[in-house]
Amino acid sequence: MSIDKHYYRNSEINILWQPGLCIHSGICFKGLPEVFDPRRKPWIIAGNAETQTMIDQVKKCPSGALSFTYLADEEK
Repeated sequence: MSIDKHYYRNSEINILWQPGLCIHSGICFKGLPEVFDPRRKPWIIAGNAETQTMIDQVKKCPSGALSFTYLADEEK
């Protein structure tokens, strides 16, 4: 079974969204609608907020469908 994964990045982080894990709680777009907007394509625009603000919001995802990695860590 393959798990669908989508990546959205800015200059510092890579946000991973795994739709198969998403429970559609709405916490992401209620908390940071300038970044997370399911009516838009792409629905995540990682350049629309400060990196730490996005990290803080991603950490609130109750299902773990959203996560992040630092780009600097990926390059090691």
